[in-house]
Amino acid sequence: MFRTLRRALCVAAALLLPLAGVQSARADVAAEAAGGGYWHTSGRQILDAAGQPVRIAGINWFGFETANHVVHGLWTRDYKSMIDQMKSLGYNTIRMPYSDDILKPGTMPDSINTDGKNTDLRGLTSLQVLDRIVAYAGQSGLKIVLDRHRPDAAGQSALWYTASVPESTWITNLKALATRYKGNSTVVGIDLHNEPHDPACWGCGDTSRDWRLAAQRAGNAVLSANPELLIMVEGVQSHNGVNGWWGGNLMGVAQYPVQLDVANRLVYSAHDYATSVAQQSWFSDPSFPANMPGIWDKYWGYIFKQNIAPVWLGEFGTTLQPSVDQKWLAELVKYLRSTSANGADGFHWTFWSWNPNSGDTGGILKDDWQTVDTVKDGYLASIKAPGFDAGGPGPGGPGDPGGGNATCTAAYTVGSDWGGGFNAEVKVTNAGSVPLKSWKVTWTWSGSQKVTNMWNASHTQSGATVTAVNAAHNGTVPVGGSASFGLGGAPGGGAVPSVSCTAT
Repeated sequence: MFRTLRRALCVAAALLLPLAGVQSARADVAAEAAGGGYWHTSGRQILDAAGQPVRIAGINWFGFETANHVVHGLWTRDYKSMIDQMKSLGYNTIRMPYSDDILKPGTMPDSINTDGKNTDLRGLTSLQVLDRIVAYAGQSGLKIVLDRHRPDAAGQSALWYTASVPESTWITNLKALATRYKGNSTVVGIDLHNEPHDPACWGCGDTSRDWRLAAQRAGNAVLSANPELLIMVEGVQSHNGVNGWWGGNLMGVAQYPVQLDVANRLVYSAHDYATSVAQQSWFSDPSFPANMPGIWDKYWGYIFKQNIAPVWLGEFGTTLQPSVDQKWLAELVKYLRSTSANGADGFHWTFWSWNPNSGDTGGILKDDWQTVDTVKDGYLASIKAPGFDAGGPGPGGPGDPGGGNATCTAAYTVGSDWGGGFNAEVKVTNAGSVPLKSWKVTWTWSGSQKVTNMWNASHTQSGATVTAVNAAHNGTVPVGGSASFGLGGAPGGGAVPSVSCTAT
């Protein structure tokens, strides 16, 4: 085995010291904000909707793939403060691992503290929490790449399917996510499956093992649901007898490239690690670390250097404890090409991980989930890149219908009624052809009901008529998307009112 399973060691929530003295380590670059709309490829570069080159320079935030069914750390911090901190440090993209479990109806997240933080996540399913994270990331100018990390929360799988999660389920769920975020260009791509490894092959022609063929089937299915997405395809472990990291061997691309039905949507992705994950022969080579560029060229770098396609280093990380790991990371950062010298013409990357509870790498955050490991973060300074335009599709870009109508609908559902009072939820859906910027919902009760409390919206009440207005974090709703708010009222026993929604 070439690497250990990264452990997700959830710890009990604790009181945190205030964040103080955290130093940003951004790349010192000046560039016009780019990233609007959906993205496409041109040779080895990724371009935004306006044709400007962009660089993915991001972080992995894991948890949705575990038994918590949600990103980790929410037991101690608010998700919005996490995203704000990522942005402040100069990361512009979040790779979001998930398992197919979160697409099962009614899957609920575990270990979210909603006492004074994450209050808008109270009662939401895992997918609804993901919606909130995507929405806030988009508002903040960060992009999201969804990563199908595991078929279920039990662990990673060598192949893209298992006995309990067949290929048909994998593809159905990929299409469901592509459809869910269609029109919301915060989600720019999907990483089809994390770290295929032996017995997975590349180009062998055996449809039960040939990852390249499976990636074509799944990638085309995703593009049939949303042809604007980038399709990220990782490597395998072994090719023609040459072994590498799980997902890190893309040698087969030279002879057997992935062929998708939509042009300019393919990004190849590799993973690379240091000795804190596993030992490899090249670490003990007498020429180390000077031998490493040749290793990377052989496994995946040639794809970029020959202008075949963009290459995204979707995972790389280390505890930085052994000196060999420090030399490895310094050499790798140099290989990925500095932003100051090359702009967006470099390798794309997302570091593993934001989380401190990755057992064999640690994270950018220390164990208190707040303090930044400035040494580790500092290694990445030269390859960080500018953030992106906030708020979804850019003017005139793909996914921006331009001049459409902003309309919404609302559905009112009573969750519980005990006579003396009741709780209800109102779901607002964008029924128009452009994203909502804000919304307002109005209804009139037939009885003497009064709102006693409301969350994820503010309200006024005049007699029996209630007007609810979105909160700051959920006013933006993508085409086809939805936002919800809840309320408590008294007395119970009233009829469900008719509700109207106005896009404002």
